[in-house]
Amino acid sequence: MVSSSFVGGLAARAVFYMSSHNTFNTQAAYDANSVTAIHTLQTWYNQGTGLWDSTGWWNSANCLTVLADYAVQNPNSASSLGIPNIIQNTYEQAQKTTVQAVKALSAVGLPISTYTRVSKRSDISKRGFDNFLNDYYDDEGWWALAMIRAHDVGVYGLGDQKYLQAAMEIFEDMKGGASKCGGIYWSKVGTYTNAIANELYLKVAASLANRVPDKKQYYLDIANREWAWFKGSGLINGDNLINDGLDDSCKNNGMATWTYNQGVILGALVELSKASGDKSLLTEASNIATAAIVHLTRDGILYEGCEPDCGADGVQFKGVFMRNLITLQQAAPQDAFKNFLLKNADAIWANDRNSQNQLGPTWNGPFATASAGTQSSAMDAIIAAIAVA
Repeated sequence: MVSSSFVGGLAARAVFYMSSHNTFNTQAAYDANSVTAIHTLQTWYNQGTGLWDSTGWWNSANCLTVLADYAVQNPNSASSLGIPNIIQNTYEQAQKTTVQAVKALSAVGLPISTYTRVSKRSDISKRGFDNFLNDYYDDEGWWALAMIRAHDVGVYGLGDQKYLQAAMEIFEDMKGGASKCGGIYWSKVGTYTNAIANELYLKVAASLANRVPDKKQYYLDIANREWAWFKGSGLINGDNLINDGLDDSCKNNGMATWTYNQGVILGALVELSKASGDKSLLTEASNIATAAIVHLTRDGILYEGCEPDCGADGVQFKGVFMRNLITLQQAAPQDAFKNFLLKNADAIWANDRNSQNQLGPTWNGPFATASAGTQSSAMDAIIAAIAVA
């Protein structure tokens, strides 16, 4: 249990830390930067597979999500950019892609994913193991959230119910991964109980509770149980940060506090607060966000600790944090969060961009090799800035 005085001290440090930078770009500038970054992201897009080359399967779900996030903020611009068509194409084509995944943890606990793709299986008429479902529940969770966000864009006619139905089907598969520790396992081929799979499971459940009225109680009950377990699991450490997972005895394994572990939980608690009406969940989310801003930054910029070589998986993490921080900021605004979002967006554009408008993995620079993963991750911060500028 983290004391209120400790959390209050963190909040004061965060406000002081962020107050050194208070001149930011305009909303129009962040929007223009987002459009430029979208054009660059799409240079990696493979129309045939509906995925983004140079990155992995779960990363492509995040690429889709960042485009949907932009579409929710600026539907007219998104329409002119063809984002509705990209969402539809990915929905159709990604389901025709056979993906075999193998995942492992490096010595420092960094996930390493290896995928083998065989595209264009014409005999698939319904999603199965080879499509949005695979051996890893976290991969499935990313795709479920991508489909939910595609549904959210549907206010201007994307046939949104089919995306929501896809998310519901993915969720049922995730539900089958019950762990001996509580929550769900990371995968169907191992017995590791980690934070990210469970945070995704929570967020998907709470998100569906807010979007499927006739099954709201079903999803809300699952989300409430999952959060009660997660909060008591020991995954949240004494610094109010979330470690990677649990050991074989179901205790906190002390592994890295990756930024995405501090991120998904924010969006999950916002969705659960909305579904349940429990505003105290926003305080718990704010405490985790504040701890991340204090402990996981360098010179006020989010820093994973492995830059510039975080692998294909690790480069995605920081964007996940920023995407969920803006969700929290919209539900429970704080000046420290707003300033943090803007400062990171400015740093990326000034220090982590090359002449081709590619965005790299180290947000405070220098620029290093870019991919669809680094691009979409940095875009999460820039698109988030539109909402608070």
